[in-house]
Amino acid sequence: MTYSIVARDKRTGELGVAVQSHYFQVGPVVPWALAGVGAVATQSHVNISYGPLGLELLQAGYTAEQALKALTAGDPHADLRQCAIVDAAGNVAAHTGAKCIPAAGHRLGDGFSCQANLMERDTVWGAMATTFESTDAPLADRMMAALDAAEAEGGDIRGRQSAAMLVVSGTGTGKPWKDRLIDLRVEDSPEPLIELGRLLHIRRAYDADAEADDLDEAGDHAAAGVKRRLAFDLAPESIELRFWAGIAMASSGDIDGGCVLIGEAVSQNGRWLETVRRLVPADRLAADVARAIEARLAAGPTSK
Repeated sequence: MTYSIVARDKRTGELGVAVQSHYFQVGPVVPWALAGVGAVATQSHVNISYGPLGLELLQAGYTAEQALKALTAGDPHADLRQCAIVDAAGNVAAHTGAKCIPAAGHRLGDGFSCQANLMERDTVWGAMATTFESTDAPLADRMMAALDAAEAEGGDIRGRQSAAMLVVSGTGTGKPWKDRLIDLRVEDSPEPLIELGRLLHIRRAYDADAEADDLDEAGDHAAAGVKRRLAFDLAPESIELRFWAGIAMASSGDIDGGCVLIGEAVSQNGRWLETVRRLVPADRLAADVARAIEARLAAGPTSK
């Protein structure tokens, strides 16, 4: 009893699934995706095996349509299921069983499918598709817009509870932790889409911070500092990112500016000051910079 979208981004090849349901922990059940292979949404009277089996069939060379036919052909309760698949070439297929609880249906588009069951009204999946097609943004944002459009049409007749989004890269590297670009879950919330959107916003900030880590490891500390400040700009409410942006600023010579951010973290939790000290033996911060930070913070409140 869910609405979802599976999609492939033409520009990047990224593959994704996004879903909302009045169901506890929809994330481990509905969305499945594998980089360079495809994405599956399995729902209604859900057969969870459609997810991993569908991906295995795509890996074996089946198209989305062939994989879906194989899944439903071997299922004696296919008339209760709803499933959609997009493969790495952008082929899509969807199935809405005759016994799915109305309003239920799906709509295929160019490289995507929107599907829903037990909806307030039968305009939900059409609204999702129209919004997805008309939104010019990265794949995750387009899918988020489609979910919001479903909710605006009334959404699940029972209300809201959980949501999830999974996005993988268009080409597999053999390193799933790198191929899985976005993996967000809201397990139980009165406003799961609002929370999912908030988490997506923070994910982007932490992605920038992770890029900064890679640059630091490569020895490009100046570029790493720029990325850390970008991370903070994306999510200024995050104390964690605020602290690291401050460290980056101080390391690049702006002690006063860095201490404004570090001081805000320390004011909320004094342990951040001890964190400054512990960065020195780990070669994450120069000893003279750490001393300068401590001296500046000890001098009193910092401000820009």
